[in-house]
Amino acid sequence: MYALVTGGGGFLGRYIVEQLLDRGDRVRIFSRGAYPELEAIGAEVVRGDLREADAVANACHSVDAVFHVAGKVGIWGHWHDFYKTNVLGTQNVIEGCRREGVKILTLTSSPSVTFSGSDQIGVDESAPYPSNWLADYPHSKALAEQLVLGANEPALQTCALRPHLVWGPRDQHLTARLITRAKSGRLRRVGPGNNLVDMIYVENAAAAHLQAADALQTTDSPVAGKAYFISQGEPVECWKWIDEILALVERGPVKSSLSRAAAERLGAVCEWVYRTLKLQSEPPMTRFLACQLATAHWFDISAARRDFGYDPIISVEAGMERLGAWLNSPDRSGTH
Repeated sequence: MYALVTGGGGFLGRYIVEQLLDRGDRVRIFSRGAYPELEAIGAEVVRGDLREADAVANACHSVDAVFHVAGKVGIWGHWHDFYKTNVLGTQNVIEGCRREGVKILTLTSSPSVTFSGSDQIGVDESAPYPSNWLADYPHSKALAEQLVLGANEPALQTCALRPHLVWGPRDQHLTARLITRAKSGRLRRVGPGNNLVDMIYVENAAAAHLQAADALQTTDSPVAGKAYFISQGEPVECWKWIDEILALVERGPVKSSLSRAAAERLGAVCEWVYRTLKLQSEPPMTRFLACQLATAHWFDISAARRDFGYDPIISVEAGMERLGAWLNSPDRSGTH
């Protein structure tokens, strides 16, 4: 396979790049930054922006498959920024695939495209998109997902994967933010603390992308045109797991707490203040974040197991050991 990975220098994207190279595939990266360390292990790096249609199409030249991992993430921001990157950028990827005859397109989506603020317990892919959105990120990802699945055809087979709470070594988002907030004394448990959530170790998430793309190489693949939840396959207690992450860096468990109602009220106030003052930083709380932290959200991954053989190879326990070793390593550039 000759693969293009958009966002190949990012957290999940880099693991996808490494797994492709490890098995002997050729890899090109499309990103805004330079990554000489990935060039050193055999990847070709092309710099560009998803919002530039010609640049995206040129990056698709000669490749067999595209892993569209890049996107704008976050619980706060301007709608037009999410829309231009996640929606129009995805449309550029689709058009680039069509122009250059790419046969396979796999989108990294998010389970939040089905989140309406209520508990999600054992939800499968029949769950609808919500009618009201609590944040711009999941709204833009849902639109991108619909574009990719709607583009499925014999000449370009597509699918979307929805990994939930991706974590592991080199994570500068989820894990880093939890630890930073805990160290500053700003981390508060929201709700009773025993809500069950799904998550996925990053190498398992990367492997799922490769498995899905491989399955799309067959004619009339059962994967074509579908979205899939992927996770570790067994939910964990959200705040117990957070405490376990903090313990890796010798931080005590989260003791302060807020009710969900109080957190939502705080989130509404923060949103009003940040919007009124046009602050560029991320609010400490939003209504979307309050709902995410307080509710159960775990998913049925039987479709991914059935259609492309997904199975989490690295256990939570093994993943936590690797994360702990990385967090306490003087050199955090390595994989484990």
